[in-house]
Amino acid sequence: MLLLAFDTATPAVTVALHDESGVLAGSTRVDARRQGELLAPGIVDVLRAAGRTRGHITDIAVGVGPGPYTGLRVGIVTALAMGDALGVPVHGVCSLDALAYAAGRDGTVTGPFTAATDARRKEVYWARYDDARTRVEGPAVDHAAEIADALRGLPAVGAGAALYPESFADVRGPEHLDAAALAAFAVERLTAGLPLLPAEPLYLRRPDAKVPAGYKAVTPEPPAPRP
Repeated sequence: MLLLAFDTATPAVTVALHDESGVLAGSTRVDARRQGELLAPGIVDVLRAAGRTRGHITDIAVGVGPGPYTGLRVGIVTALAMGDALGVPVHGVCSLDALAYAAGRDGTVTGPFTAATDARRKEVYWARYDDARTRVEGPAVDHAAEIADALRGLPAVGAGAALYPESFADVRGPEHLDAAALAAFAVERLTAGLPLLPAEPLYLRRPDAKVPAGYKAVTPEPPAPRP
């Protein structure tokens, strides 16, 4: 297996290549406004660093959020297009699950904890875990203050938790998701015969763009009959 993994659900545009024995190469750039510009070069750089080509790829794993519409669209559309062109399966991974898995690999957490990323509007995308592999609640999107009591006493990882220390008292790293963890998580589940998600976005809330209130459709008048 040679699995290409990437995620654009957060400001971290991250790519990694995993050959089932370990990560061969990885690249992460943090820029919330340039997912569309950074992802393709990141894939090229990782393949080049590993001495592989697109033709060697057997599987693709992509983070499916939760996250904002624009960022998720970049990663998922790229994954589906590559999968179709190469004739390889595309697997979805909850981005919070990959972040939680990274925290477990780093030894940041060993028991129950929360993972949270920034959802803007003073909200976070979050999920609660019994351990780095076991999600027990979420993913969900809420104001940080509204979930503070329910999650009190739990360590928290992720940039969303770091933004609201008054709601997440015990904030730990990692701040951003690394595709190396996403790749390792996907390979672990695939080799164990465990399912992953479809490559479909977890938006969790409606898009910001809305039809203005009071909008009226204008129907052109039919042409006047000829005399």
